[in-house]
Amino acid sequence: SWECCMKEVCNGCTFAARKRGMRDCPFCRTPRQNDGDHAQVLVKKRVAAGDPQAIFFLGNLHDHGRFGLEKDVTRAIELYERAAELGVKGAHYNLGLLYHEGTDVETDTAKAIRHYEAAAMSGDV
Repeated sequence: SWECCMKEVCNGCTFAARKRGMRDCPFCRTPRQNDGDHAQVLVKKRVAAGDPQAIFFLGNLHDHGRFGLEKDVTRAIELYERAAELGVKGAHYNLGLLYHEGTDVETDTAKAIRHYEAAAMSGDV
């Protein structure tokens, strides 16, 4: 996903845009920044607007501690749960993974299975 508009753009479209000299978002044409602080601002703006993909993306940032954010699995779980409620398929999978592995959260096999099943039922394979 691009931080500006949270759109998934296929690699072929991204490659074609770069081949034409475009380095900005192929979807909305926002220039790409290599600055984690700027990316955080863009993502948080989309989260405030209620964008489910942005909520999921911010969950990933907290889960992995990227773009200058501290790793915060508790916050990541909150964001993943909100994204899952809004229909983001990958959110259930990531929740299942967190509860299954139990790396930064207590292992809970029942919750992991429930989230894996929800991911599968929504088409995330």
